[in-house]
Amino acid sequence: MKDTLNKLINHDILPKEEAKQVLVNIAKGEYNTSQIAAFLTVYMMRSITIEELEGFRDALLELCLAVDLSEYDPIDLCGTGGDGKDTFNISTLASFVTAGAGVNVTKHGNYGVSSKCGSSNVMEFLGIKFSNEADFLKKSIDQAGICVLHAPLFHPAMKNVGPIRKELAVKTFFNMLGPMVNPAFPKNQMVGVFNLELARMYGYLYQNTDKKFTVLHALDGYDEISLTGNTKTISNNSESMLKPEDFGVEKIEQSQIVGGDSIEDSAQIFLNVLQGRGTEAQNNVVCANAGIAIATVKNLSPKEGFEQAKESLLAGKGLNALKKLQELSKN
Repeated sequence: MKDTLNKLINHDILPKEEAKQVLVNIAKGEYNTSQIAAFLTVYMMRSITIEELEGFRDALLELCLAVDLSEYDPIDLCGTGGDGKDTFNISTLASFVTAGAGVNVTKHGNYGVSSKCGSSNVMEFLGIKFSNEADFLKKSIDQAGICVLHAPLFHPAMKNVGPIRKELAVKTFFNMLGPMVNPAFPKNQMVGVFNLELARMYGYLYQNTDKKFTVLHALDGYDEISLTGNTKTISNNSESMLKPEDFGVEKIEQSQIVGGDSIEDSAQIFLNVLQGRGTEAQNNVVCANAGIAIATVKNLSPKEGFEQAKESLLAGKGLNALKKLQELSKN
C-alpha cells in the first residue's frame, strides 16, 4: 500500500488492474485501518478516473456473493448518496411504487453513511428481513415484486471498510460504486449520481454493458430527480434534460422534500407517502423517479412512466408490496 499511496500523493493515476488489486487486498485484510483511511481520503481530494472506477467496480463484482434473479428481468433504483441534501428516502419509496406498477425490483441498499437515514435503515425499522438466500429473495419478488439486497450481506469482502466509512462519515468512492455492484447483476438500472462528471462516467461504463439504463443528476445537486429544477439524464442512446413539466407537474421547493431528523421520522414519512397521506410534492417526486424506472424498462416516455407510477401509488399497490415484504419477513 505504501507504494500505491506514494503514487497517489504524487498525483499519479492507478491503472485499472492496480485499482482492482488494491480492493482485493483490502478484502483480504492486507492493510491496516490507517492505510485504508488514507487511501479513501485521496479520492475525496481529487477526482476518480474511469480506469480506477472500473477497476474498483470489477473487484467488488468479482468478490461479491452473486444471486441469480435474471428470470425476473428486474431493475435497480439506486442513488449514490453523498449529495448532502438529506431528502427523505425517495429512491427506496420509488422502488416500491415501481414494483406496484408490475416492474420487478432488486433494490440494492445500505445503511446511511453521509445521510441520517439510508435505505437499509428505514427498511430495517419497518421490519424488512435482510437475507442473501436466493429462495427468500425469489419468494419476495414472486409475492411483492421487490426484494431488498442489503449490501453488507453480499459484499462480505468489504467488512474491513465499513467501520472506517462510518467513522469518516463523509462520502467516499464507495458511494460512487454502490449502484454499480448490485449482486443480482440486473439488466435494467436507474441510477442517480451526485455530480455531472460522475454521470458521464457512469454513462460511459454502462454503454459497454448489456444494460438498459438511465443515469440521473439534478442540476442543483441532487442524486435523483428532485423536481426543484431540471435533471440531466443519460441513457442507452440519448442524453436529455428533464423538466418538471415533462411529468405534467410544477417545480417544487427544496424544503418540500427534506427527510426526517431520525430514522423514526424517516420511516413515518415513508409510510405516509405509501399510505396516500404524502404531500403533493412528496408524491410527485417519488412518482417522477419511479416513472423513469418504469419508462426505462418499458421504453415509455417520462410522462407515461409517471402516470403508471401515480396509479400504482394512489391505488395502494406500492403499499401492498411493502406489506407483502413485511409478512414474508416474519416467517
